[in-house]
Amino acid sequence: MWAGFDARSEPLEVELLHEWEEDDVVLRVIRFRVGVFKGETARIAAIYGYPKDRDGGRRLPGLVQIHGGGQYADYKACLFNAHRGYATISLAWAGRISSPHYRVAPSEVKLFWEDQRDDPSYKLTTDWGAVDGYHAPSRNPGNSFPSVRAADWTLDPVDSPRNSGWFLCALAARRALTFLEQQPEVDADRLGVYGHSMGGKLTVMTAVDSRVKAAAPSCGGISDRDNRSELFRATLGDDVSLKQISCPIIFLSPANDFHGRIGDLPDAVEEISADQWRVTCSPHHNHQDTPPYEVATLLWFDEYLKGRFKFPSTPRCELQCDTGDGTPELTVHPDPTHPAHPVNSIDVFFTQQGKPDERPEDRLQTMHRFWHHATAVESEGFWTAKLPLTNTDRPLWVYANVSYTLEEPVTGAGYYYGVYTTDKFNVSSLLIKVPASELQQAGAELTQRHSNLIESFEGEWEKSWFTYRPNDWARSTNKLNEPIWQAPSEAALSLDVRSSKANQLVIVLDDHIAVVDVPGGDQWHTLTLQPRDFRNYEGEPLSDWNDIRQLTLSPAEFLRPKNSKAGVAKPKRYGKVWSGPAPRFRNLRWTQDPSTL
Repeated sequence: MWAGFDARSEPLEVELLHEWEEDDVVLRVIRFRVGVFKGETARIAAIYGYPKDRDGGRRLPGLVQIHGGGQYADYKACLFNAHRGYATISLAWAGRISSPHYRVAPSEVKLFWEDQRDDPSYKLTTDWGAVDGYHAPSRNPGNSFPSVRAADWTLDPVDSPRNSGWFLCALAARRALTFLEQQPEVDADRLGVYGHSMGGKLTVMTAVDSRVKAAAPSCGGISDRDNRSELFRATLGDDVSLKQISCPIIFLSPANDFHGRIGDLPDAVEEISADQWRVTCSPHHNHQDTPPYEVATLLWFDEYLKGRFKFPSTPRCELQCDTGDGTPELTVHPDPTHPAHPVNSIDVFFTQQGKPDERPEDRLQTMHRFWHHATAVESEGFWTAKLPLTNTDRPLWVYANVSYTLEEPVTGAGYYYGVYTTDKFNVSSLLIKVPASELQQAGAELTQRHSNLIESFEGEWEKSWFTYRPNDWARSTNKLNEPIWQAPSEAALSLDVRSSKANQLVIVLDDHIAVVDVPGGDQWHTLTLQPRDFRNYEGEPLSDWNDIRQLTLSPAEFLRPKNSKAGVAKPKRYGKVWSGPAPRFRNLRWTQDPSTL
């Protein structure tokens, strides 16, 4: 696929579209030449930034940041990386650009396609020329990135991996490495690449370039093994690129991500040629993360591009299924050589909802699998956790998270460019997968049985729930997707709540919402709900408790319509701003006779 390609051979022909300074950082919106395809020049737009003060002109490590499918090139990635001593180019491969004075939204991309130069909103942006590397939307409605088929807008007239938008965007990212090499403030021997979602896929494809000295894909680049085209799998499948990666690489892989599936992570690590690798896997999360996980990207580059950080080693784990009492046991050995980063906590997560060969059609189950939290007990420098099984006919997946304390807080721009600060970071073990037959052979027994008590809200209950806004009290859980907590026949859903002030509590079951008034005061109040109390966007009641996957407790939430074209129907907001301190909860449960409460 890359035969004959030389990322340095053609001139870049860099254009400056806009320039400004912010917080002692030089920021520029630029375009440069990707190549000449079918006789037309393709140019990609980007935001480039670096710190104005470089301590006597010292050269900086350079980063290529690659946005995801619906995202923009964003100046915040360049700005906050510059604060940490990096020069960064954020690629607008889809044409979208976010900066204070030069914004290109989808409507402006369309103006560019139509050459509406007289429109006051018209701006120069990415121009793929005769080919189509745009996405969400693509310029040609029939364009599909995971396709090698020939079309009017593809590079080759026959089936070819070069017909995929993946190839075009990865080619542009490798040209961005050339751009960084040519900047006087950049050290060409210290280049890294990172990206989220589709940007994670492109990070893995770009990291085959020998100039990349460190890579950090998030939510992508570890799956993509089930395309129906043999040609695609042999050239554009993630495993093809992974086998060519020799630079240090860290995978940011939330445990419930639909795009970078955690079940593929052990294979991905086995395939890479790199000696140095890590994984960080937040439990319950899908395609988003919180700061202790997002920060892994910056820390990885600090170690391998700046030499100013030392990542703890991957936790060593030993799983024993033949324990004598029928309950498997995981022993965790964190890195013993890191006094600079004290261990904050060690948590073990396991599930029996993994499939040996997950595919895109398993998306719903992948996103909502429930991970049980097992408390780890320390003894002489290692931690041990019991894993009570809910089923002996399904496989067991288990991994450990080790949370460390940073010497000083780190600030950065996250997956979706939200600015965060964290004083902790996480290193995960590699996922261990045990087939059901092995559990049975070892004498493992079912030790967790059906319970009407879904959550007591005692002890470490929050480890079984999750949020993407940890500073707010709203929480979600996939517990109702676990058979042992599914509703019995003719049940009601009950919850005890205490709130110092009168409020409205929003309870969400997948795409249905109930808004309940909660009296203020020191007393506990029991809320009891039937399926009909939950309504979807169209106002239709929930018919029963069957097939519920996710439950959320929140002060306010939005519902969006199903199967509606973007922009036609606006989201509806339920609930309002919470008054007073966060509520207290007790005994979320199924009750089969509500009149006895």
